[in-house]
Amino acid sequence: MRLTSMPTIALPDPAPLDRSDPLRSLRDRFELPPGVYLCGNSLGPMPRGVRERMQQTLDDWAHLGVRGHHDGPRPWIPYADAIAPPLADLGADALDVVLMNTLTVNLHLLMASFYRPTRERCAILIEEAAFPSDKYAIDSQIRFHGFDPDDARITVAPRRGEDLLRTEDILAAIAQHAGRLALIMLPGVQYRTGQVLDMARISTAAKATGAIVGWDLAHAVGNAPLKLAAWDIDFAVWCSYKYLCGGPGATAGAYVHKRYREAFDLPRLAGWWGHDAATRFEMGPHFQPMAGAAGWQLSNPPILSTAPLAISLALYAEAGREPFRAKSAALTGYALAGIATLLRGQIDCITPSLPAERGCQLSLRVRGGRERARKVFTALSMRGVIGDWREPDVIRIAPHPLFNSFADVAACLTALQEITACT
Repeated sequence: MRLTSMPTIALPDPAPLDRSDPLRSLRDRFELPPGVYLCGNSLGPMPRGVRERMQQTLDDWAHLGVRGHHDGPRPWIPYADAIAPPLADLGADALDVVLMNTLTVNLHLLMASFYRPTRERCAILIEEAAFPSDKYAIDSQIRFHGFDPDDARITVAPRRGEDLLRTEDILAAIAQHAGRLALIMLPGVQYRTGQVLDMARISTAAKATGAIVGWDLAHAVGNAPLKLAAWDIDFAVWCSYKYLCGGPGATAGAYVHKRYREAFDLPRLAGWWGHDAATRFEMGPHFQPMAGAAGWQLSNPPILSTAPLAISLALYAEAGREPFRAKSAALTGYALAGIATLLRGQIDCITPSLPAERGCQLSLRVRGGRERARKVFTALSMRGVIGDWREPDVIRIAPHPLFNSFADVAACLTALQEITACT
C-alpha cells in the first residue's frame, strides 16, 4: 500500500545542540558500529579501552596462570568487588549491590529467599506483558512451592485500547489482592513500550500490604533514575549488556535492601563465593554468608564477562547522574518533537511524553498495520539506522546520552520521513 506522501519538513538544526552538549566528548570513547546506532536498549556498543582491558586479562592468564587470582595489576579474587562501587549510583550503598551471574539466575536466587508463600499468601503480582523470562521464572517458582500459577499469578495490564500501564490500576490490584500477595515483581521500565513505572508509589503500596517488593531493572539500570534504598525495595535484579554497555553476556547484578545485610537465617541457595571472605578459603563445611548482597553469590566471578564493566561503569561515573538524565530527556524530547511534525499521521510514539515517565527508549508504531511496519523497519535498517523490533508491531529506538548525538536522532527521523513517504 502506498500512502499519500507528505511535504518535507525540516528538523531544527541538531548541530548547535550537539556543540552545547556537555557529554559530547564521551561519544569518542565508544567503538560505534557503522551507521546510526540507536540500539543501546538491547545491546550497548563497546567502550574504547575494553580491548586493552581484555588483552591485559588474557595476558595475566597467560603469564600468571593461577597466580592471577592474587597477583598482577588487577587480581581476580576481588575483581567484581573492586568495580562494583559505581553501581551504588542506583541509590543504594555499595554493600547492598553485587555483580554476579545473569539476570534470570539472580531472579531465581532472590526469589528462593524472598518468595516464601503460604496457603493464605501465595500470590505474585506481575504485568500481563512481562518479559517472557520473568514470567517463566515466576511460574516455575510458584510450581516449585506446590501452587498453581493460574491461581497464584496475578496480572496487571493496560486498559483496553491503551498501551501503557496506569499506576492507579496497579495500586488498585495491590489493594484488591492485599491479603494474598506474597511478592510483587514488576519492571522498572516496560521493555516493549519504554514506560518508566512509578516505582516509589508502587513499592510503598505493596509494602503496606506486607508483601515483598522486587523489581526487574533490565531496562532501567543505566537509564532511569533509581533510588532503591529510599523506595524501600526489598530486592532488584538487572542485566549489564544493555544501557551499561558491558558486552554480550556481561555479568549481571543484584540489589538487596540493607535490612537484610545480616539476615543470615534467611533461606537461600548458597554457594562458596557467598561465604564470608575472611574464612572462604579455609574450606569449612558450614556456610557463613557474607554481609550484604554479596552473600547471595554462588561462584567466583567470570572475569572475562566482568572486565568490560570496569570501563563502562567508569564512563557513567565520569558523566554524572544529572547530566546523563538531562541529556536523555533532551534527546528524546527532540525526537518526540520531530515525530510530531515530520511523521504526523505516519508514526505514533507509544512511550509516555512526560520526561519523568520515559528513559532513553522510544517505541514507535507505524500506521497501516504490521506488514507496513515491518517494511519500514527493514528499510530503516538498510539505511544504516539500527534500532530493534518487538512483536507484534513496535520499532524501538534508544538515543543513549553517552554515545548518541542530536544528529543521530535527526538522521533517524529524516530516514523515517523518506521511508514512510513511499512505503
